Amino acid sequence: MDQDKQIAVIGLGYVGLPLAIAFAKKYAVKGFDINESRVAALQQLEDGTHEANLTDLNAVLKGKVNSGLYLTSNLADISTCNIYIVTVPTPIDHLKQPDLKPLLEASKMIGIVLKKGDVVIYESTVYPGCTEEDCVPVLEKISGLKYNVDFFCGYSPERINPGDKVNTLTKIKKVTSGSTPEIAIKIDQLYNSIITAGTHLAPSIKVAEASKAIENAQRDVNISFVNELALIFDRMAIDTTDVLAAASTKWNFLNYKPGLVGGHCIGVDPYYLAHKSEALGYKPEVILSGRRVNDNMGMFVANKVIKMLIAKDKMINGAKVLILGFAFKENCPDTRNTRVIDIYKELKSFSLAVDVYDPWANAAEVKADYGFELIQLNKSEIYDAIILAVAHQEFLDLDYLQYKNNGTVIFDTKSFINRDLVNARL
Repeated sequence: MDQDKQIAVIGLGYVGLPLAIAFAKKYAVKGFDINESRVAALQQLEDGTHEANLTDLNAVLKGKVNSGLYLTSNLADISTCNIYIVTVPTPIDHLKQPDLKPLLEASKMIGIVLKKGDVVIYESTVYPGCTEEDCVPVLEKISGLKYNVDFFCGYSPERINPGDKVNTLTKIKKVTSGSTPEIAIKIDQLYNSIITAGTHLAPSIKVAEASKAIENAQRDVNISFVNELALIFDRMAIDTTDVLAAASTKWNFLNYKPGLVGGHCIGVDPYYLAHKSEALGYKPEVILSGRRVNDNMGMFVANKVIKMLIAKDKMINGAKVLILGFAFKENCPDTRNTRVIDIYKELKSFSLAVDVYDPWANAAEVKADYGFELIQLNKSEIYDAIILAVAHQEFLDLDYLQYKNNGTVIFDTKSFINRDLVNARL
């Protein structure tokens, strides 16, 4: 165990928990989260995110490895640490502007315990300049210490892909950076000690921040292109998946799929980049146009289903609809910024009776965050429409015929289930 490195990971969610476990195999690590129930659950080896390897978590908690992990909600417990890694959420508000409250609150807490020689590394996704322009002043103000004299900073953007058990933390190359050349090298060496895929040392914190912002903005724009194609091909009565299959026979075609774009990264990060760009006097046309297309896909799906019901002479008022899946992606419980809610709200606005079933999502969290109850499937229930919104593996084995009659519309937003079962798909 390296006695010189005492690491605190601030925020034990999808990003922080796997990171804390990975570091705890080699160093002394304290995992901090303000959510006491989250800490208590983890101490009992219960992880609602399903991101942690529970065997590894048990090993580091019980000291079965060279170092260990200590979990806490008490700020005083992390005061002896000398490396603080921030992995808190960076969402957007209702106006689609960056919400830095969690990040700045974490900075305030670190400022209370910050000491000379300490290093603060941010992993939360931000716009270029945020670390040094927004977070560092908070650290200086609360601690009374001077940046790059008394303490130092770094930025290493997270690349966690929720639900992905192949491309895990240590298998994805890590971008690193530091506030001075010497600190940058030390931070790079720190991450390189646990990342088997290696690291990339960026020339500055701003470059590292920008690299994360464009990773997801690029995917967002590419998906918006195929989403727009889906809108066009729908008017031509052409199946978009068939078109993509044909186009993909060319070696350099980028085979992105249409669909709902939510979650805490792709559906959020472009707004951070756009915010900074607009603050500097440039309106990013491509990024924002892509966002507009992707943000409207839920409404398109809902209205398409309504039109199909009308074509079958179904009464719209009170028509029963089953939405399968509410998480923002397949085989994952994360419902943050899920765009399935757009389908739900649009259908409800037309007075349809909408049920939502998701075997992965946390029902209590959905109720608290979105205001409705998830259902358990009732085999005697017949629906006028069924919308496959999320490609959970469980939905491949579902007996769709059990929930439909001859007039039921089945819409597959993911081109996931047997084509013979569906009436339409994106």
